[in-house]
Amino acid sequence: MALPRERRPLWLLVVSLCPCFLNIVSADVEKCEELRLGQYICETPKISDITQEPENCTNNTAFVPCMPAPNITCRNYSGMMNTFSGKEVGFFKPFSCRNVTGYSYKVAVALSLFLGWLGADRFYLGYPALGLLKFCTVGFCGIGSLIDFVLISVQIVGPADGSNYIIDYYGARLTRLSINNDTYRKRQTDM
Repeated sequence: MALPRERRPLWLLVVSLCPCFLNIVSADVEKCEELRLGQYICETPKISDITQEPENCTNNTAFVPCMPAPNITCRNYSGMMNTFSGKEVGFFKPFSCRNVTGYSYKVAVALSLFLGWLGADRFYLGYPALGLLKFCTVGFCGIGSLIDFVLISVQIVGPADGSNYIIDYYGARLTRLSINNDTYRKRQTDM
């Protein structure tokens, strides 16, 4: 049985658009890691009282569990497609953390301020030769102790093993910036 002439264009339109609808329906669901801000919420990291860093910090990276918002469908960390209720973990978000081994910033500054002329700050940080030199020269006659106090206070001199100081998680931490050949430099325009 043939369709009436007035319905043929409508039928051709539906048949021609059908593959487009199939592509939309069968498209891969995005991974949960690719969700936009506001489509998920992450837990706050558990901070160790001893190191003042996240408890699961390894290789300067820690992970926190994140839960997609209710009725979001995505592929979770194990690759399974899931529609979330807002309480299940969908992925683990990485963030940077610091490598600490037990040297306290507060102790280093206090030793430098009060016993720096004896080299106690350098002994504490793992520089025994410099500590002995400061001890024998009475802190380079006071000038060396003052310079060391400034260098330790602004966190330029750190522990000898290359780790970072233990500083309160929400304390005054410094972030070092550096420039190399890959750094984009914007030219200033003359006024």
